[in-house]
Amino acid sequence: MRYSLFRHCFSVHISLGTRRGFVNLLSDRSNDGAGLIRIMPVMIDSPSSRQPDSGPWRVSPWVHREEGRLYRPLEGDEMLPDHPDYDELRRLADTDAVLDTLDVNGRRWLAESWLEPVTLDRSHDYRLRYVSLETCSTCTQGCYFCPVGVAPRPTKLMPTELFETIVGQLTAHRDTIEGVGLSNYNEPTADRRFVDQVALLHEHKLPPAVLSNASTFTPDKVDAVIELGGLVYLGINISTTDRDRYKADRGKDHLPKVLEHLDYMKDKPVAETMALVVLGHDDESHHKEIAILKERFAGSNFVVRPFDIMDRAGWLDVGIGPEKPHTRLRGCENLGSRPIEHLHITAEGHVVFCCEDYDEVHTVGDLQTQTVDEILSGDEMARLRRLAYGIDDAPEDFICRNCLFALTD
Repeated sequence: MRYSLFRHCFSVHISLGTRRGFVNLLSDRSNDGAGLIRIMPVMIDSPSSRQPDSGPWRVSPWVHREEGRLYRPLEGDEMLPDHPDYDELRRLADTDAVLDTLDVNGRRWLAESWLEPVTLDRSHDYRLRYVSLETCSTCTQGCYFCPVGVAPRPTKLMPTELFETIVGQLTAHRDTIEGVGLSNYNEPTADRRFVDQVALLHEHKLPPAVLSNASTFTPDKVDAVIELGGLVYLGINISTTDRDRYKADRGKDHLPKVLEHLDYMKDKPVAETMALVVLGHDDESHHKEIAILKERFAGSNFVVRPFDIMDRAGWLDVGIGPEKPHTRLRGCENLGSRPIEHLHITAEGHVVFCCEDYDEVHTVGDLQTQTVDEILSGDEMARLRRLAYGIDDAPEDFICRNCLFALTD
């Protein structure tokens, strides 16, 4: 019962939806037509160091070898098992085959970028789909299943001028961005500027998304957001409807007002997708809470989705994670590829490699002195991408080795 929520790395660190991506919250992946390759909006945002198409060749190391599909985060498309090329490309990918010559199909795959020269380096390339833009570091709760509940951070506020500058730079990626979440490890609606921030995203024709515990998502803010045009996605995390347990889980007696806020917004068009994400350990208690919330909000705009608490790449002592560290890394599938398709910004303007990096060990840039493109196409981001995709050998303590969402052999 695993869902990769939109943010798996925003707010209380949950994303909402399926592991295949936020796009699936809005429309199911099409299955009409034999051998379909679904094409998403494509924009490679930095020039790759492309070289002449001379061999030897291999399936691109950036191709995701997932269950039931091959996915290319740089191109934004996928190939399904009913495609006539799937079995052979899958075999070449899974065996790390190197081809010294190409037949007719091989030349076509090269032209379509499924194959590439072994010497080609695309680690500086990216295709931006999701942005986590934290404007304040404050969270209103301290949950046992979140690093904030273990090691709270000092309060930091992003200067409004910096927020406006970042938003302006994101407009260059409108064609590919599916959501700009005002969340990281914070409660976005606690920022007094929250409504103005949503307004600025709308003004720049960027899709705002919010992950919240609903403690400060008050009716006046709900009405204001609706008047602005709403959100593309709203995810409310909740773990229980029992008041005492809620207080024990989160350190705050917020349940009555949370439910009051949810009841106010449940039938209103706050977002294109409105999800109640029920956190738990996939046990009897978790299943009971899911059933209670489904009954309470039946017929409303909320969809109820379960989410198994995970250990944040080994940071927490609770939650699910890999049984042992991964040996061979093959990329990331956590609402798409975190290294290629995501941008994670803290309230101080720092850009971190991954949402799971609570301690900001892998800080790749600073938006107070650099641009979005300079950071995402920069050498440090490229180095970490090569580690995450197994192109270079990662250190034993590299964050992806202990992450549930790492792709491996």
